[in-house]
Amino acid sequence: MRWLPTSVARQLPVTRRDPMFAALAMRIMPPPTALPATPVAARQAIGHAQEAFERGIPEAPRPMWMAAMGNGAEIEELALSAHIRLGNYVEAEAHAHRSLALLQPYIRRDRAVVTARLALAQLGQGDLEPAVSTALSVAADPTGQHPRVTGILADFGRTLRRAAPSSQPARTWDQHLQDSPKRAR
Repeated sequence: MRWLPTSVARQLPVTRRDPMFAALAMRIMPPPTALPATPVAARQAIGHAQEAFERGIPEAPRPMWMAAMGNGAEIEELALSAHIRLGNYVEAEAHAHRSLALLQPYIRRDRAVVTARLALAQLGQGDLEPAVSTALSVAADPTGQHPRVTGILADFGRTLRRAAPSSQPARTWDQHLQDSPKRAR
């Protein structure tokens, strides 16, 4: 899939007419590795998305695919991704909890993605046991097998092994991987 730069997406006619689509344009961007690389740029991007979202709270029903956007869960997920990339793990964790609280129960893939990123944020703070517990809670159903989720969990495993290779939480995670051969390594 080819990604439009946020500046291009913001110039599309639909994003100029409809603030909800403007907020969505701020959210639809490349994977976290391409998010703004500086705290100022990240806060600006998140702020623009939040402002557009607040202007665009819909009075009329929106399409089902916009459900997570409609209540702010996507904005929180954007902030979560940006703060993880910047190493602001305390802020990332706060955004993860807000996103999870806003997500509707039927939005299972996004819930799995946010939960996996929450585990990364906890790990980044040195909270090994809660991080592994959170990572283990990601469903082993098809949602937990989504490529985005398995990629995040693979990053989690690599980071855990670098941070504390012989710790009990690392052994617990490795045992889980051995018991579930299809999980992220």
